[in-house]
Parts: sequence; structure tokens; C-alpha cells
Amino acid sequence: MSVPVAIIVGSKSDLSFAEGAIAVLDQLGIGHELRILSAHRTPGPLESYVADAEAAGVRVFIAMAGMAAALPGVVAARTTLPVIGVPLPTSDLQGQDALMAIVQMPPGIPVATMAIGRPGARNAAWFAAAVLGLGDPEVARAIAAGRARMAEGVLKDDAEASASA
Repeated sequence: MSVPVAIIVGSKSDLSFAEGAIAVLDQLGIGHELRILSAHRTPGPLESYVADAEAAGVRVFIAMAGMAAALPGVVAARTTLPVIGVPLPTSDLQGQDALMAIVQMPPGIPVATMAIGRPGARNAAWFAAAVLGLGDPEVARAIAAGRARMAEGVLKDDAEASASA
């Protein structure tokens, strides 16, 4: 079965960050798969996966990594499809090192870089949806509905806060 979004993390310890992206994609009804592949420890399997995933119908990659954060760049070097990088706060530098590594890609090998950690993971999924929504009206409608639900939640909170003031 073809899925349009591939989420790749570099180690099992990164899985908790992927949960936010998965929740957003599930909410929007977008198929996805999750893999644990390291740019440094499993470069061959990572390269094979990217090629196979692209051939199988993946249209956007989300790559999450901490510390040296080579994973998003290595994925971007192996595909011309959009790659979204999420720096993870897994080092003493709390993700600043990963952010710098991901955002500093050489010209021609871009990686869309999100915020550090869980908020970045969720926004990576929203951004992947936006990319897919360019060619899929159903995804575009799901994004609009999701944003409307968020707005309703804020307005409900505002009404409750106003009533109790």
C-alpha cells in the first residue's frame, strides 16, 4: 500500500517526538509510515529505503534528528522530493546543534526546517499536508477543517475565560 508521507527517525529514543507528527497526519487522514534508520549507523539501508519509498509513492519525507542531525540532509541528498527536517533536543545543547545542522544545507539540497522538538514535529506534519494539498483537494479540505477546529478551540477558551472574569 502506498503512503504519501515517510517519517524517519535516527534511533528508537526519537520515537516519542514522531508521535506528534503521526497524530496530526492521522487527524488529517494522511497515510504515513515510520522507520528508524540512521544516517551514520545504517547509511546503506537508509539510502535503499529512500529510493524504494519514492518508487512506492511517498511524496514527502519528514526526517527527525538530534545532535549532528545528518539524517534530513542525507535524505535530501538522495531524493528530489520535499524533505522536512525536525531538530530534536537530544543533546546538552537542547537541539540548537541539530537546528544549525539542518538549517545550513548547501544550495540545491534544501531541507525545510521546523522548530526544535515536539512543536516542530507537529508542524512538519502540517507542512507535509500543505505540500500534498497543493495537488489533492481532499487534503486541502482536511487542512482547512483542522485549522477551523483549532480556531473553535481558541474561541471556546476565550468564551470560558470571559464568562469567569
